Amino acid sequence: MSMVQTGRLQLSSTHATAVKGGDTSTFTQVTFPSPFPDDAAVIVVPFVQTFNGPDTPGLRISDVTTTGFKIRMNELIGVGKALSDGPHTFETVGWIASTV
Repeated sequence: MSMVQTGRLQLSSTHATAVKGGDTSTFTQVTFPSPFPDDAAVIVVPFVQTFNGPDTPGLRISDVTTTGFKIRMNELIGVGKALSDGPHTFETVGWIASTV
C-alpha cells in the first residue's frame, strides 16, 4: 500500500545555476510532516506553481530519505552551460512524496 504526503514552500535562488552534480550546499532541506516507514522507498515529485520570474525555473531534488529531501531552484541549462543568469525570485513550489 502506497503512502502519500504533500506540501509546498516558497523557494528562490540567489546562486548561479549549478552545472556540476554532487554539491548540495545551496539546497534547501524539506522535512516531511510525518516520517515514512524506515524501510520505505520514497519518491518526490516537485512542481513550480507560480510565474514570478522571467526565466524558466528548474528544480533539482537530492538526498531523498524517509524523513525528507533537499531541493534547489536551478534555472534551465543547456549542454554544460546555463541558459540564464541563475538567480531567481521566489516561486511557490508544491511537492508530492509517495512510497513505491
